Amino acid sequence: AAEEPEEQSLPSEKPQQEKPQTESPASEALPARAVLGELKASSVTPSSVQLQWSVPEGSFDSFMLQYRDAQGQPQALPIDGKSDSVTVPGLSPSQRYRFHLYGLRGRKKIDRVSTEAVTAAEEPEELPRPTEEPQHEKPQTEAPTSEATPEKPVLEDLRVSSITPSSVQLHWTVPKGSFDSFMLQYRDAQGQPQALPVDGGSRSVTVPGLSPSHRYRFHLYGLRGSKRIDRVSIDTVTEDPQEEKPKTEFPTTEALPARAVLGELKVSSVTPNSVQLQWSVPEGTFDSFMLQYRDAQGQLQALPIDGGSRSVTVP
Repeated sequence: AAEEPEEQSLPSEKPQQEKPQTESPASEALPARAVLGELKASSVTPSSVQLQWSVPEGSFDSFMLQYRDAQGQPQALPIDGKSDSVTVPGLSPSQRYRFHLYGLRGRKKIDRVSTEAVTAAEEPEELPRPTEEPQHEKPQTEAPTSEATPEKPVLEDLRVSSITPSSVQLHWTVPKGSFDSFMLQYRDAQGQPQALPVDGGSRSVTVPGLSPSHRYRFHLYGLRGSKRIDRVSIDTVTEDPQEEKPKTEFPTTEALPARAVLGELKVSSVTPNSVQLQWSVPEGTFDSFMLQYRDAQGQLQALPIDGGSRSVTVP
């Protein structure tokens, strides 16, 4: 007798209240459900993992990827709501990571998927050999690949387009054929090999997190599948922060005929390890922006930004 009133009262009074008991409270406030599909690693290097996911039902305003670094510190990476993949850089080789992807509406976590991935083993011998003998590498790769493919793609003209104390922007050309992807390799200031995967349609990349006044040698590989077809290399030295300021700040404002004004700089979102900043340009235009700050160790960091941008996430 006690069971009957309970069964009858729930649907007759409020039919909507039955669902929160079986689903989650989040679905009560939202008219449409949003669901995250499987999270999987699509490519792995010694220092990065590329993750992909789907949204089979509904949509999210944004995503948040959380994981612990090699030192066990929690990291959080905010991602745009239209994205379905992300490359996580700055990882350690041969290390197991567990990634949690949250789908957000506003600031509320609606759904979560997780996966594990192990970064690739270090390749300490990869970097020095091609730089010492660049001419010996190409004849070995040209003969077999040109026979196997009708047109062998060619990489040329790797050059530095901009330098700051903590970053280098590189450009290159592909005068013949096309590549599926590129891989940029270099050694960091501690001598550790780093690998940065680049999309096959790209012709430029910005390498962040470098040390000031340090010489770097960059090797850009053109890949078809996982096979390296061609390579170009370049040496460059990051800027000295002490030498940079007088050159860039005072003379440029005197030389501009029209006034350009920066509006208010404000914080639009914050995570434990990133800040998103926004600004306006109420008068005139700028060719580019440069964001400078000091990290937790007191090292000066500089982040170059496109002149059309009005926001940046500092990771």
